[in-house]
Amino acid sequence: MKDNTPQAVQAAHDLLGWLIPQIDKFPRVRRFTLGERLELVLLEVLELTVEAAFTHNKRAALHKANLRLEVVKHLWRLAFELRTVALRQYEHGARLLDDLGRQLGGWLRSVEQRLT
Repeated sequence: MKDNTPQAVQAAHDLLGWLIPQIDKFPRVRRFTLGERLELVLLEVLELTVEAAFTHNKRAALHKANLRLEVVKHLWRLAFELRTVALRQYEHGARLLDDLGRQLGGWLRSVEQRLT
């Protein structure tokens, strides 16, 4: 990607690149329910960060992306609690999700400061 791609967009892209192969390993009973939902909501987060990067109304897209990311965090924790992912996978995924959340939060604060 180009150097001017916002870090949050790249982080969402990288997270999806790591998470999709993990979902592929989910047991069949979870892959098409929990796994599919994880993937779809995280794809929505990526779409919203790209939208924020290329529109003037960044605040609305970033706020929605942040809310959707919270859903992903809960789904990921549920996947761990249901023993769908191992502890190390869960920890790594949680770190990636936390990093993305920090980037979205920082970007959102930056946008809100410019509006005030």
